[in-house]
Amino acid sequence: MVEELSVAISGQGLHEITQEIQRVVAGSGVERGLCTVFIRHTSASLTIQENADPSARRDLERWLNRLVIEDDPLYTHTLEGPDDMPSHIKAALTSTSLSIPVLEGRLALGTWQGIFVWEHRRRQGTRSLAIHVGA
Repeated sequence: MVEELSVAISGQGLHEITQEIQRVVAGSGVERGLCTVFIRHTSASLTIQENADPSARRDLERWLNRLVIEDDPLYTHTLEGPDDMPSHIKAALTSTSLSIPVLEGRLALGTWQGIFVWEHRRRQGTRSLAIHVGA
């Protein structure tokens, strides 16, 4: 079963989508299997990260922004603004898909783990995900 999911994004940073993915898993009827989540964009990514303490997310966001700076004179792909090429680099360094085991009809995440869209652009918008759940 493959389902598409649109996620509203308020801007750059980590946006938790664990509950939305869990709803898709529950609706699939799969008790034991695998959930694959794929983001259909080149300037955003996916990650599994701590969802209890927001400071962990802030530290990750700041670290990646320091690693991949805007306005680097080497960039030529700048048509959509100073965050355009950095967003592609960040997506290339992170992940565009995740695979999570399904046990007893639920995502087999650890206690403090959550699934996040990592938006690398500063603008608001919608991101499209394809989710496959299979036995």
